[in-house]
Amino acid sequence: QVQLVESGGGLVQAGGSLRLSCAASGRVFSSYSMGWFRQAPGKEREFVAHISRSRGSTYYADSMKGRFTISRDSAKNTVYLQMNSLKPEDTAVYYCAARVRLRVGISGTDDYDYWGQGTQVTVSS
Repeated sequence: QVQLVESGGGLVQAGGSLRLSCAASGRVFSSYSMGWFRQAPGKEREFVAHISRSRGSTYYADSMKGRFTISRDSAKNTVYLQMNSLKPEDTAVYYCAARVRLRVGISGTDDYDYWGQGTQVTVSS
């Protein structure tokens, strides 16, 4: 079992920045990879970013490249999502997820085993 708790969401103006945090517990942090997803009202949950468990290799959805940065701090058992140059279309509930079982994919919701409760990000124009 892995427990995930997100924080750091809020209201920000377009062009601003936010850093989301996801605190993990329950299993050895270095034994699983992590991802961020988001879900806007009326839309499906979509992939944002992934970070591997060992090398810390990162992957991003095309629309987030250059604006978002995922990172992990093993000493704090925490994954971060730094979001810069935010746009109104980035408004969504952001979820972190843990990928414990090995799979081929990293961008589908089925590729992850545990989810946090989500944190709301609202970008005003």
